[in-house]
Amino acid sequence: MNERDERRRNVAKAIFADEIGLQFGIYGEFRLWSVYQPIFAPEDRVLRPVAVEGLIEPRRIAEPVAPAIFFGGIPASDRLFVETMCRMLHLGNYRNIGLEGLTLFFNYNPMINDHLGRALAEIRLMTRHLGDFELEPGLLVCEITEQAADDHVLASLVREMRRDGIRIAIDDFGTGHSTEARINLLAPDIVKIDGAWFGALCRHAAAERFFRPLVGMLQERGAKVLVEGIENAQHLRVALEGGADLLQGFHLARPALAGTIFKEEPLSVDALLDAGDKVVPLHQQR
Repeated sequence: MNERDERRRNVAKAIFADEIGLQFGIYGEFRLWSVYQPIFAPEDRVLRPVAVEGLIEPRRIAEPVAPAIFFGGIPASDRLFVETMCRMLHLGNYRNIGLEGLTLFFNYNPMINDHLGRALAEIRLMTRHLGDFELEPGLLVCEITEQAADDHVLASLVREMRRDGIRIAIDDFGTGHSTEARINLLAPDIVKIDGAWFGALCRHAAAERFFRPLVGMLQERGAKVLVEGIENAQHLRVALEGGADLLQGFHLARPALAGTIFKEEPLSVDALLDAGDKVVPLHQQR
């Protein structure tokens, strides 16, 4: 058994299934569960669910732990193991969402495995086993989550994933290293607007006027624009008037465990705009 298959075997040993077939991971005293947050596309006066983002809900003795606290406490030597486990959980639980054809966004942090050869091997290992999860590469969007990575490494990773049919999203645009130069380098299929940055923008009276040219610039470069962190009606209004292609946030739907009942009916834009800060639920919690 080579090193890559040994690494996958060790991660697989830490993944179990509950009585109804939902997979969870065990890391120390934590259990890791997949949750999925819906992503919507505007169409006329409704929002249709078209994708989900795979996220992790860590629990210690059945009590949820803030993901930032959990991931912040992982020693460097274990980060690749945990990230690989999280990715396998999202892929493995995708079939339990209950609605076919949704695109799956998954996170990939190239800084955790910044050795180009090993990083490329990880990607090839993942794509080789997609059939185990009954997934086609065209349903996947890899969300690059760390923008401080070396440009050469990033470009090589993106090229490898594209060759396999996986689409690319750049996360947190508007902050840090997520710049127009990085957009030009990687030519992402999707650009995710940072939620905190967008929320701050929405506090300005002329938010729509400033946001619309940014969306137009990204779309001219061939990218769809996804606005995350939509937490109230004002955020939704600015995103829609700015021409965003995709929308994500608590005002639309909260993350829910795999196996939760997924309602595929579209959401009414008018109802959401009238709802103020009231969350319109998409899921019925298990």
